Amino acid sequence: MIEIYTFVSGPLAWVAWSIFVFGSIYRLVSMYNLAKAKDSSSLAYMSLPYSLRSIFHWLVPFGTLGWKSDPLMTVATFAFHIGFFLVAIFLGAHVVFWDTAFGISWWSLSDTTGDIISFVVIGACVVFAVRRLTLPHVRNVTRGKDWFALLLVALPFVTGVLAYHQIGPSLLMTTLHILAGELLIALIPFTRLSHALFAVFTRSYMGSEFGGVRRVRDW
Repeated sequence: MIEIYTFVSGPLAWVAWSIFVFGSIYRLVSMYNLAKAKDSSSLAYMSLPYSLRSIFHWLVPFGTLGWKSDPLMTVATFAFHIGFFLVAIFLGAHVVFWDTAFGISWWSLSDTTGDIISFVVIGACVVFAVRRLTLPHVRNVTRGKDWFALLLVALPFVTGVLAYHQIGPSLLMTTLHILAGELLIALIPFTRLSHALFAVFTRSYMGSEFGGVRRVRDW
């Protein structure tokens, strides 16, 4: 088991990050070329002021009509994304990884705080799942790839909580947690999670079209 852990936490991690980096570059370039070929006029009216205005309003909880229309989804969405970022970047064990792999280090969350945030993120994932099962307008457009994306983001947190609380064999749970994280990292460019790459551009497009062309707000 030690050999497997060493492989997973070493060479396989670099494979996952390489797939993420080169996969992200490929997807971004491909989408740019597709947009240029199919709707080149949209690139002409892209506006930095309108883009930033739109992004700002959509980054504010309940700052848009869309956020106000579904308070539970809004709270769950912001809790998930903020929690995901905090744990991924600032959890003590992850800070050690950043330092070991890239030689950079910074302040870290306490283990207790990271544990609480992890439960909040898992709770948000439950909200997303229940919403897909119970709301007809969401259930009707939900596909297998949506469930797969939700599973990808939930697994690292579930296995991380199990490893932290020493539920099950400790080394096995830690190895599974690392594997789940690497799988998530590697598949971001190729799944529904690719919105992490495209969200800024999508929102910029919407903000520019609504503000610069339609002369109305998009929030």
